[in-house]
Parts: sequence; C-alpha cells; structure tokens
Amino acid sequence: MTTTAIAAVLRARGQPYVLEKVELADPGPGQILIRIRACGICYTDIGVQNYEQGLPLPQVLGHEGAGEVIAIGAGVTSVVPGDRVVLSYASCGSCPSCASAAPQYCAQFMALNYAGRLPDGRAPMQGHDGPVFGAFFGQSSFANHALAYERNTVKVADDLSWASLAPFGCGMQTGAGTVINSLKPRAGQALAVFGTGSVGLAALMAATNLGCTPLIAVDKNPDRLALALTLGATHSILSDGRDITAALRAICPDGVHHIVDTSGVGPLIRAGIEALASRGQLAMLAVTPPGTEITINPNMLLGGRALRGAVEGDADPRQFIPFLIDLHRTGRFPHDRLITPYPFAAINDAVADMRAGRAIKPVLIMD
Repeated sequence: MTTTAIAAVLRARGQPYVLEKVELADPGPGQILIRIRACGICYTDIGVQNYEQGLPLPQVLGHEGAGEVIAIGAGVTSVVPGDRVVLSYASCGSCPSCASAAPQYCAQFMALNYAGRLPDGRAPMQGHDGPVFGAFFGQSSFANHALAYERNTVKVADDLSWASLAPFGCGMQTGAGTVINSLKPRAGQALAVFGTGSVGLAALMAATNLGCTPLIAVDKNPDRLALALTLGATHSILSDGRDITAALRAICPDGVHHIVDTSGVGPLIRAGIEALASRGQLAMLAVTPPGTEITINPNMLLGGRALRGAVEGDADPRQFIPFLIDLHRTGRFPHDRLITPYPFAAINDAVADMRAGRAIKPVLIMD
C-alpha cells in the first residue's frame, strides 16, 4: 500500500518550494519508511535549489531528517517500527570504499544520493502530474514521510528533541568529522575556520574539544564571530577586505596548522594556503556553483602543505552520529545554540533567512 505524504516539491531551478501531496513507494528490500518529524536545511539543499547540478525535476530535497520508523522492507534488521532515527547519506556497503570503512567515498555515492531515483530506476514518488524525483541523499526529507535505507538510518535514544537530532545527519557530522577524522589535529595546534555557519561552527566546537589553540574564526558577519567566541574561538577575524594571510600570520607567526574552509571563496582559500604552517592542511568542504575556479601559488605546497577535500566529515554515520550525540549530552557540543525552528509550511521563509544570514541552522518541524 502506498503512503500519501506532504512534500516540499522543487519544480523549477531557483524557484520556491511548493507543498504538495505525493504518493510514496513502499519500502523495498533494505529500505525503511520513516515518518519525518524534523529536517534541517543545509547549504547543499540551497545549492541544488538554485544551481543546475544535473538532478532531475520536479524533486524533493532535504537530507537531515529525523523521525520514527513506520515500516521496514525485506532484510532490514537494525531497526523496527517505532524506533527513533536520524537519517544521513546513503552508501552501497559492498564497494572497495565501503568495505574499507570509507562509505562517504562509496562508488555508488552519486547514484544513491543524487540520481533522483530508487535503485530499480523508479521515481520514489508520484505527484498530481506524474513522477516526482527524490531519494536525495537516500532520503528526501523535506516531507512528512520519506524512504531511506538501512545503511543511512541511525537508531537513536529518545532523550533529545527532534529539532536537536536532525542536524546531526549532515551539517554537524561534516564540520565536526572534518576536524576529528580528516585533519586530526593535536592539542596545542592552531586551527582556523573560514565561515561560521553551522558546518564551520561544528568544526570549531570539535576543535575546542581536541584542545586546539589558537582557534581562529574568520567570517564577514560580526554577529557570527561573536557567537564563535562564546563557542571556543580564541580569536576572530572580520573578512572585510583585509589581508587574511597577514591577519592569520599576526596570530600565528609560524603559520596555522589546520584550516577548515566552508566558504568556497577562491581568494580566501588562497589566503589560507599562504597562511599554513609547514606541513599544514586546508580542508575544503563547500559545494561551489558551476564554473567556480581557485588559483593557488603551487610553490606554497612545497613546504609539505596540503589542500584536500572531505565528504561528510570522513564519517560513517552509524558510528559518528552516536558519538556526537554523546558529546552533546555532556555539554561539549552545544549545537542546539545554532538552531532556529520553523514550521514545515514556512520552508521558503527558512531558506530566505538562511541565505540572508538571519538563521544559522534552520530546522523544519513537520508537525
């Protein structure tokens, strides 16, 4: 029996979402039907909404879902109906990357997360005028029901609110994981975060827990920098046209050991590379608009410096999300300070507030 859901459907690039009724396919083998209670909004959603990235339309986006299991498909053993879950990205579980504990680099990542279809080729939803594509990050959680997979469904306890749980699926995992899993700084090493949105502040909170110092926040928004200082930053730099390399070197004359860039801004990334210490690393996280290019001075890399990317914080969500939740319970990862809740019907207001910098992490409440 199909499930009727209310979904925020994107019908044209750059246009607002429209709430519509859709019919959701039944869960097949390895799949799970979830009643979505809350879903965070991520800049990846905004990027796909506004820039052509090859995803078919009409489409339902959303990839930070949290909710309750309603039904399970054949072969699912890790959850049962009634379980509370957080949803993350999908992976196949059998390719070389998945077999070596790196599901974020799954050989089927694009097919499972970006193709808009279920593995058997079907669109996961039917709308009033035909197929509605989805399976975005293996979920499409801008809806009050979603289909996910066992591998991207993480069972959680019932002691946190839905709004607090949802952002763990991507933004918190990406920022914190990049520090903890990708860069792996030692206590006492300097770390800078470029961009103090939800991903950047998650990176900053993780770096605080690892004892990084100095811990430097860089942003063009003074209010965000003030918040960063309350979350563990020791220094802040306002990106207002000043020489960022010089500003970083004034704090760290020998260079910064690690930099997390969430901006995707070419000149800022170049400035960061030129501020790195010998054998320092800069990790790029932003999904940039088509045509974006970054120029660097290749001689800067000869000091053992590294420019690298990271997907989903190099994290396996089934291990890392429970770790972050435990960190939050102890008060050492207060990500709830970043959250602004919105009713699901106000999704377009939430997107506008996020783009304007009025909300750091909007979370849609489906009820």
